[in-house]
Parts: sequence; C-alpha cells; structure tokens
Amino acid sequence: MKVMRRIGKEREKYYGYLFVLPALIFMLTLIGYPIIYNIIISTQKVDVMTIRENTRQFIGFSNYIDLFKDGLVIYVTKNTLFYTIGSIVIQFIVGFGLALFFNMKFRLAERLRGLIVISWMVPVTVTALLFKFMLSPSNGIINDILMFFNVVEEPVGWLINESTAMWGVIIANAWIGIPFNMILLNTGLSTIPYELYESASIDGANVFRRFIYITIPMLRPAILSVLILGFIYTFKVFDLIYVMTSGGPVNATEVLSTYSYRLSFTIYNFSQGAAVANILFAFLFVVSLGYLALINRDEVM
Repeated sequence: MKVMRRIGKEREKYYGYLFVLPALIFMLTLIGYPIIYNIIISTQKVDVMTIRENTRQFIGFSNYIDLFKDGLVIYVTKNTLFYTIGSIVIQFIVGFGLALFFNMKFRLAERLRGLIVISWMVPVTVTALLFKFMLSPSNGIINDILMFFNVVEEPVGWLINESTAMWGVIIANAWIGIPFNMILLNTGLSTIPYELYESASIDGANVFRRFIYITIPMLRPAILSVLILGFIYTFKVFDLIYVMTSGGPVNATEVLSTYSYRLSFTIYNFSQGAAVANILFAFLFVVSLGYLALINRDEVM
C-alpha cells in the first residue's frame, strides 16, 4: 500500500508539471525570448542599415555609455520617477480616502463605487484623448472651470508648457489609477474583523488611534501590493503619454518607454532603443525582487 501511495504521489507530481508546462512555454516564448534578444542587440550596432544583416558588430556596453554621456537618459529617468511617484501619491491618497468612505455601509455605496470604477475600465487611449481635449488651452473644460471661479485669468496651456505638461499627464494617470487603489484597499478593509474596533473603542481608543494601530497594520499587505503594483504599472507607461504629449514639449514628459520608442522607430537606432528598454526593465526587476523579498519576510513572520 505504501508503495502504491508513493507511486500515486509521483504521478500527481508529474501531472502537475504537465499542467504547468504550457504556461512555462508561453512565458519563455513570448516574454523570455524578447528579453534575451533585447539584451543581445543592446550590445551590438543595430540601425536601419544593419538590421537585416546576419552578423552585426559587437560593441559591448558602448550603447549604454553613449546614452549616459549624452545625458538625456538621466533626464528621462528622472522624469519617469517623478511621473511614477507623483501619480502613485495622488491615486493612493484619494483611493485610500474613497476606500474608507465606501467601507461605511450606506444605501448608495455599491452604486457609487461602480460609477467610480468606470474610469478604470475605459481604455487608456480613450482617457488620454479625453484629458487632452479637457486640458486644451482653446476650448478645454478645465480652463473654463478655472476661469469661471477666477483661479486663473487666462487659459493655461497645460500640455504645451514645460512647467505644467508633466502635471497634466500625472492627473490623467491618477484618474485611471484611483479606482484600482480603491478596490484593493476596500477589499482589505472588509477583511478586518469589526470586533477589533469594538474592543479598542471599549479600551478608550479614539478614531485616530484605531486608524493608526488597527487599520494601517492590518492593511499592510494590501497597501504594499497597491504601491508595488502601482509602481510597476505606472513606471512602464507608454500609451497615455504618447497620445497626450508624445514626450513633449521639449522632452518635458519624455519617459523611458517613449524615449526607447523614439530611438528605435523614429531615429532607427535600434540598439540604443533596446538599451533604454533594458534600463526600464532593470528598474522593474529590482522592484519586483524587493516585493518578493517583503512577501517572503511577511510569510516567515
């Protein structure tokens, strides 16, 4: 009997491998191969003249060195970090506030929450076009509202001024990300036992203390997931910025993804475009490793 059970367990293990195999092949083919190929061409001289050649000149890290000597990649990286952090801060604060609000059970809570989620379900390109029109200096509704309340005296060129263009795309991205933050945090709030709040209230803890010592610690896994996933989704943004500003004006909203695209398909310097994409990948890879380390530490604790 023991032998039969052992054989049965071995078969179950192999069956498990068979079920995982299609996903593994998919990952290696559609994700692993492009990453490896991208790393290879970033160490070669690949442009419009050499793209079809079977043997290309190996130049090592020259593409990376040239990018950092030019200095624009550093500026673009700062833009990407500023855009990512600014978007995450706004959408997390507003999303957390909405999650707390909808956690209070009232009649219209589910319907209002459903309406807010619509902004997350709308395709990014559609949202980008909407905000591009709303932020227009000629007939944009946002300028009309600001002028109506005498906040500004004349229309602001949100997406055509270097000082305001980044804030325009940050606001558009925050509009998309707020429902995502709200849903995850609201789900985390619903798992906190109400008895904890009752016990703390009996012990004399006020609303602020209950929030600091019960809500925040119990929500730590959800908050961590929201921030890390938000960073990953926002850091690799392309479609929103490409539709709204195409990286302009004067590189004011240029991020790593749009810069990589411009190098590859406008200047046709495919090797440098691949190098910029690898820099973006390195950032996300490090963040992902940190996220996995934090999860493993929480599981051990």
